Amino acid sequence: MKQAARLTAPALLLVSALLACAGADNDPDNGSEQRQPQAGLAVIELTVGGQDITAELADTHDSRQTGLMHREALPEHHGMLFVYPRAFRLSFWMKNTPLPLDIAFIDRSGFIVDIQSMEPHSTRSHQAPVPIPYALEMNQGWFEANDVSVGDRVTGLPSPLTAE
Repeated sequence: MKQAARLTAPALLLVSALLACAGADNDPDNGSEQRQPQAGLAVIELTVGGQDITAELADTHDSRQTGLMHREALPEHHGMLFVYPRAFRLSFWMKNTPLPLDIAFIDRSGFIVDIQSMEPHSTRSHQAPVPIPYALEMNQGWFEANDVSVGDRVTGLPSPLTAE
């Protein structure tokens, strides 16, 4: 008799997080895709490496899954902060996202551990180098133009425990 494979709780959480980040439920062929930018998200004021920004807060499964998809523009010094209830080696892609973006992966202490550039509409995966609970997407080039780099601190972050 065949035995079903069993995943441990941490493995299940990782699979769930990767599917949420990758937008697996937003495949345009399955008919469930949201085709408009999401609106009405809470905003938060952050300081990133000494620069003040405004970030939309993606702290629920649905808001993280949609992210900045279908967004045609992002104001200067504005971004989207993804907040997860636990630290994971998060992975992001740009499917259905027409904006060129940079993503900063942020550890639970608020330090930037990596910054990666992401190209519009790409399905290339951009993965955090270590488990993190936060990711911040900004217009491509914003981090470099504002002299923000790996090791800089982000302040004003909400507790990851408040995320759904």
